[in-house]
Amino acid sequence: MIIDTHVHIGDDRRFVLTEEMVMESMIKYNIDYSVVSNIEGVEFDGDLKEIPGRLQITQKDVFERTLRFAKKHSKYIGVMPWIKPHTETVDEDFLRLMEENQSLIHGIKLHSFHSKTAMDADCVKPYIELARKYDIPMTCHTGGCEEADPIHVYNAAKANPDVRFVMVHMGLGTDNQKAINLMEDAENLYADTTWVPMETTIKVMERYGSKRIVFGSDSPVDGMDTYYCNPKGEPSLYQDYFNKLEDIIGKVAYEDLMYRNAIKIFNISDKCE
Repeated sequence: MIIDTHVHIGDDRRFVLTEEMVMESMIKYNIDYSVVSNIEGVEFDGDLKEIPGRLQITQKDVFERTLRFAKKHSKYIGVMPWIKPHTETVDEDFLRLMEENQSLIHGIKLHSFHSKTAMDADCVKPYIELARKYDIPMTCHTGGCEEADPIHVYNAAKANPDVRFVMVHMGLGTDNQKAINLMEDAENLYADTTWVPMETTIKVMERYGSKRIVFGSDSPVDGMDTYYCNPKGEPSLYQDYFNKLEDIIGKVAYEDLMYRNAIKIFNISDKCE
């Protein structure tokens, strides 16, 4: 079994990631279940310039589109609402959607780069309270700007020891060592494999065991074949995960990484056991 905890749909003017791409990729590469967020929730562009309000899509609309996708494919797709803490907050619509769709929701997603907002910022606290209430994790992009430094996810994890936090990318564009070190002192702080070399994942497991990291990919940002290659045809690092890693770490640790940890951390046992 493979659970991908980091999959996207949406059109943010850089990427066009369709529901069909997700489903076809899952079938082609034997992905059993995906936790999906909608990139249309971006508040800042790739240059960290705030997107004009007239061009932004509301948090409610972003959430509802993801829910519609999951409802069509509930055996295979779970939801992680992409939040907009810079321009919006936990309002009545967000609360209602959370309450009415608990069986589909398996996390809350902060993109600290595209919201230019740190996980330990005051405006994120209401979302953390919902993660606590519904026993789901807060996941956070790390890397690319100060607000996305892994230290902020660590700070939030230390301040909320009963909530699970996932450092997506483990510091994108770095050697990942800072993120690895931060896990030492926060047992509720987890890593994910999105654009993380296999060798880094092995380091995490050697230091902390096999229970502190989950498989994620960002699929289908490199196209329907994200798991295999990029648009230039260059091999994806995920091929190491699929073809080499189990022989190195063993069957039990490999199954922890590829699905068992996700079942526990993202509270999806009713779908995958």
